[in-house]
Amino acid sequence: MTIDEQQDEIISEFSELDDWMDRYQLLIDLGSEQPPLPAAYKTEQNLIDGCQSRVWLQADLQPDGTVSFQAESDALIVKGIVTLLIKVLSGQPPQEILAADLYFIDRIGLKEHLSPTRSNGLLSMVKQMRLYALAFQSKLGTAAK
Repeated sequence: MTIDEQQDEIISEFSELDDWMDRYQLLIDLGSEQPPLPAAYKTEQNLIDGCQSRVWLQADLQPDGTVSFQAESDALIVKGIVTLLIKVLSGQPPQEILAADLYFIDRIGLKEHLSPTRSNGLLSMVKQMRLYALAFQSKLGTAAK
């Protein structure tokens, strides 16, 4: 599935819920379904700066040239948010991640319904995922030469 197809699926899922309490519950449910991050990845190096909650993000470059993300948070809603980002970006090549317009964030109303600190945390998560993609793209470019 492409990044845009994943985003459209999320938008569709959220648009079925009118009430923001239901949408928060969906975020919590999504986060609960996310497999726990292995303890080996819960390191200071994997903690995302700028998040009020503790969020660990692990990224790996797969043999097929795609990036896989895993994450964990100590806050349920934040874990749901990072789960959405993983759903959209994981399994994609670095250049697609870097070029992606993450329009689903605005379309589902996420940014306007998050506290300023959670909104900053969301931006920090996206920034960190793009930094991993940039590093992997650079590594792939070097390997190709």
